[in-house]
Amino acid sequence: MNVSIKMRKYLLHIIFIFLTLNMEGQDSSEVEQWRIFELKWDVSISGNPFEDVSLSAVFEKGNDSIQVKGFYNGSGSFLIRFSPPSTGEWKYKTESNIKELDQKSGRFMCFPAKEGNHGPVQVKDVFSFRYADGTDFHPFGTTLYAWTHQSDSLRNTTLNTLSQQGFNKVRMCVFPKDYWWNHNEPEKYPFEGNPSEGFDFKNFNAEFFQDLEEAILELDQLGIEVDLILFHPYDRWGFSDMGEKVNRSYVKYIISRLSAFKNIWWSLANEYDFMEDFDLEEWNRLIDLVEQEDPYGRLRSIHNGTSFYDHSNPKLTHASIQSMDLSEIENWRSQYQKPIIIDECGYEGDIPWEWGNLSPESMVSAFWEGIVKGAYVSHGETYLTNIDENKKIEENDDVLWWSKGGTLQGESPERISFLKDFIEDGSGSKNDNDSDYLIYFGSRQPALHLLPLENDRKYEVYVIDTWNMTIDKKDKVYSGHSVVELPGQPYIGLRIVEQ
Repeated sequence: MNVSIKMRKYLLHIIFIFLTLNMEGQDSSEVEQWRIFELKWDVSISGNPFEDVSLSAVFEKGNDSIQVKGFYNGSGSFLIRFSPPSTGEWKYKTESNIKELDQKSGRFMCFPAKEGNHGPVQVKDVFSFRYADGTDFHPFGTTLYAWTHQSDSLRNTTLNTLSQQGFNKVRMCVFPKDYWWNHNEPEKYPFEGNPSEGFDFKNFNAEFFQDLEEAILELDQLGIEVDLILFHPYDRWGFSDMGEKVNRSYVKYIISRLSAFKNIWWSLANEYDFMEDFDLEEWNRLIDLVEQEDPYGRLRSIHNGTSFYDHSNPKLTHASIQSMDLSEIENWRSQYQKPIIIDECGYEGDIPWEWGNLSPESMVSAFWEGIVKGAYVSHGETYLTNIDENKKIEENDDVLWWSKGGTLQGESPERISFLKDFIEDGSGSKNDNDSDYLIYFGSRQPALHLLPLENDRKYEVYVIDTWNMTIDKKDKVYSGHSVVELPGQPYIGLRIVEQ
């Protein structure tokens, strides 16, 4: 481990101390709104502390009452984490089947959120998102399925890369991944045990989850939401077929640990329909369980392979879709009546599979098409970077961003960031306002375009070169049926604004 990694871990530990409060036997303290208030007790018990101990607390402020479940954190420690949704004095009292944890009470003050802390993301006006403080949130995410299962040095490189990009959401898995270019063994596992001797599904590995929490906090410091995938089919360790009882205990445990993190979203699965040991009723029960166990109502979704889940399920907050056909976005909006995120339309790269060799132009174009149609699109990158010519391509254990992280090779991230800035600074809209809207021509190359504008209104027109990242305002003012001249090249957009 080099010095920079040690320093990063030390600084992160200091940050976590300030964002969470380890309380034992204290009656009052304070915490920032939407951050984590943490209670800790060291108790020695007989039996299995994961299965045999129930622990919860009720937090109250005025008429507000929130029940939060605790969890075992290893080494004899039990924790309860609470993220206060409002300022003021909160009181708490615990309940447990263990005397040393039962009827513990206290109070603390929650002070207003500091600059940069907007709270958790919520659904806004059916099809959009906003933070809890009312600030609009437009998800421009990337895919990093197994980055937390890599070495410290590679994780550090990934974080450094993210700090220089504009992505504000990451899709990532809890469990390690076994797939092409993903054959390396992780250093830690979510359960006690190992691949050769098997895993004890009754005993979680607290150190694994502590590392996961560190990654979530690191992303929060970068302003990045974590779309955390609870299950996936690409597995050789047995985590995709643990059985319904273990699945439920795992979901309860991870929600008790992580729901207080303000940047957490729950994704039930990546490609749920490829998991042979789960039927539709099991997915429905797990979606219900996540909704019931999470005291804060964090965002919830499920991601498909070839068969769509019915995203109109009211327990899902938004639709997470895999599809290369973005022409259906308007139909999905109408059918599901909730925000649409195309979390997988393909990845910029050069691997043999059709889903992983989009040109950078196609990747950028998908983002613009999604925005104009009223949805959002997620990025991924799959460039082969370190190939052993003596092996078949699929046998290489290469570092591809879409799964392991590292550095970005492609040309799309800079242009996706341009779009993100365009939307966030008020220059763009998602066609929700008739007097300020976008047109995107994609690969078409028109030199002229007819604008059917209102006769009694005047409009300004901006020509957007989405590839070269320029915005040029037309000199004239347009009204009525008008023809606007275009550069006759692909990937051009128009912004029309009423004066």
